[in-house]
Amino acid sequence: MLARVADSLYWVGRYVERAEHICRLSDVMLNATLDRTEAAAQVARIALAAVGDPEAEKAASPYAVATALVLDREDPGSIVTSLSRARENARQVRDQITTEAWERLNLVFLRMTGADAGKAFADGSQAFLHDTIADLHLFKGAADATMSHGEGWRFLLLGVYLERASLIGRLLEVCFGDGRRRPLGDHFALTSVLRMSCALEPYLRRYTADIQPRSILQFLLLDEEFPRSIRFSTAQIEEHLSALTRYGPSAGQASPERLAGRLKARLQYADIDELEALGASGFLTTVGDECAAIHQAIYETFVAYPLELRLPA
Repeated sequence: MLARVADSLYWVGRYVERAEHICRLSDVMLNATLDRTEAAAQVARIALAAVGDPEAEKAASPYAVATALVLDREDPGSIVTSLSRARENARQVRDQITTEAWERLNLVFLRMTGADAGKAFADGSQAFLHDTIADLHLFKGAADATMSHGEGWRFLLLGVYLERASLIGRLLEVCFGDGRRRPLGDHFALTSVLRMSCALEPYLRRYTADIQPRSILQFLLLDEEFPRSIRFSTAQIEEHLSALTRYGPSAGQASPERLAGRLKARLQYADIDELEALGASGFLTTVGDECAAIHQAIYETFVAYPLELRLPA
């Protein structure tokens, strides 16, 4: 596979996952602002901090922030920007994805960039965001059900899971890291964090209605079965990289599959009691740094490698 093709498919996965995550954060934040309580204000602060925009918290209206997160084409982290970039990368490799997957991505892009997108969001922001999330789920499902599970499909999912691990790690750092403003103990705030991760119902099946910060951290960080936990995501990253490295030369100590395997093992053998005793912030920072290192190694191995490595001796 050409390096530019692998690069485009990888970024399609990352941008689609990013758009879905911001949709869910915006939806939970807007729902929280309907309730004029301190817990609701805390939920809004968590969502804004998880976005990573230091200026967003200074905005007078959470609705204005959400509108910008959804529809601002000048914001590199907005949903419309992420979908535009995902669609452009998919267009460049149109022959590598199926018609079914392309149509789902193209439809959500056209709806998000249409002339009446602003009015549709103003008339019903929750329905607008839910429809966008559903369309992105349909794209992922179409890609999984109709694309051959070869190199291209693996690069697409590699982008999805690496972005997911990074985003969930950032959310957990905001909620449970050492720099948080106040302990996260209110039931409404804890429930909202689970909703931001699309984890409320799976969590309740595992822990019943006993919603505790420790259990949320354990579930979103260390659960091996929940597809949005960091442990599950890193296991998928390692699996796809192990399959992909047979197509490229090994990068030695900095090979992406080696880095992914180390991160997978770190999460597999982590202990929640030790994390609580030492503080989760350092562990979450390490996870974020290792995800960034895996991204860099992917580029050095599959995309921006020296030309002489691919030329015959």
